[in-house]
Amino acid sequence: MQIHQYENNGLKILLDVPSGSVHVVDDIVYDAVTVMQETADKAEIRRRLTREYEAKEVEEVLAELDELKAAGMLFTDDEFRPAIESFANRKTVVKALCLHIAHDCNLACEYCFAEEGEYHGRRALMSYETGKKALDYVVANSGSRTNIEVDFFGGEPLMNWQVVKDLVAYGRSLEKENNKNFRFTLTTNGVLLNDEIMDFCNKEMDNVVMSIDGRKEVHDRMRPFRNGKSSYDLIMPKFQKFAAQRRELGLKYYVRGTYTHYNLDFAADVLHMADMGFDQISVEPVVAPPEEPYAIRPEDVDILIEQYDLLAKEMLKREKEGRGFNFFHFMIDLEGGPCVYKRLSGCGSGTEYLAVTPWGDLYPCHQFVGMEDFLLGNVDEGVKRTDLVNTFKTCNVYAKEECSKCFARFYCSGGCAANSYNFTGKINDVYEIGCRLQRKRIECAIMLKAARAEDHTEE
Repeated sequence: MQIHQYENNGLKILLDVPSGSVHVVDDIVYDAVTVMQETADKAEIRRRLTREYEAKEVEEVLAELDELKAAGMLFTDDEFRPAIESFANRKTVVKALCLHIAHDCNLACEYCFAEEGEYHGRRALMSYETGKKALDYVVANSGSRTNIEVDFFGGEPLMNWQVVKDLVAYGRSLEKENNKNFRFTLTTNGVLLNDEIMDFCNKEMDNVVMSIDGRKEVHDRMRPFRNGKSSYDLIMPKFQKFAAQRRELGLKYYVRGTYTHYNLDFAADVLHMADMGFDQISVEPVVAPPEEPYAIRPEDVDILIEQYDLLAKEMLKREKEGRGFNFFHFMIDLEGGPCVYKRLSGCGSGTEYLAVTPWGDLYPCHQFVGMEDFLLGNVDEGVKRTDLVNTFKTCNVYAKEECSKCFARFYCSGGCAANSYNFTGKINDVYEIGCRLQRKRIECAIMLKAARAEDHTEE
């Protein structure tokens, strides 16, 4: 059993970690739970609480807490841990591909893990034939699963636009006879975006991810053209038009940015994008070697935590003013939540999710592309490194000591295997800075849900 207690935006919040139950409580309940986590001795609990509260009030609160415990909403046992061995040995199917349609890019983003699209290798565009083999592979290896996710990724995928269109058509031709439904996504920097591409995406793309970092000076510092000139002025109006179209049509999109050591006040970038008309926003911390000048440093974390709190409060304010927007990292489901597998293992990299290079090589995810130790196979022969697949199957929240004790484990699902490898040399470890920021994001997300519920109750 585990309960996480914290205060945020004037609310005292209890999260029963195993059950996912959230309680907004008053001072006496909060203090009672604090004591109960330290001792199970009822006499000691009463003795400590009656120092500050009336005995009658203490008895009422303890009775209420016993009722919540009996209802499975507080002090619950972790039902997932006993099943972890069978989970690690589960049979998996491939349900998502990241198609590296272009290992090339028309921007020179300083923080790009893909090295301007090259991924530690050569510039290349995926051929239609290779893409067809990738789609055939995922259909053949997706088992009885109906929905298949395919992300056109880069580099910049619009540099290979005709092949994107041709592969979408080919994917559609496979759906009926194989009982599959392709949900295509495009991730783009927007440089080549035009009306024809927008129209096609509005017909065929389940989601579109538009890369922009926020304020002009922030964006242009890290995402310039190769000649050093601004890309913000070109892409912003295109993205505004594209987002407005998809919003009007009820289609999914989000703008995605990256913050660095250079813009620790990243909340201002989120709010800038909201002010520019975007209502689906994601801004994430850069993940970079510590020697890079733009890398997030341990001493930056406290500043960033304050920024998340500031952002959450501003979001509540804007919602009340009718100017609300979604921030990707504050979006969690407290009712249903992710399925058990996703709670325990996250994105499924290396098992259910694979990246495909322009020449058809298979890797656990886009961040492992180019690391030969993680080459799984290719679209012609399939996955050959079943030992690696089995290793990735062991990536779960109980395989990592830090995760097994963390209140956020069922929301972050153990974090990113690639980040763990890049910072510790092991896929089953954790990236400490990322963990601290993730815990704060989850606290803010729960606070937002709680505050909205409180406001609804008061109406």
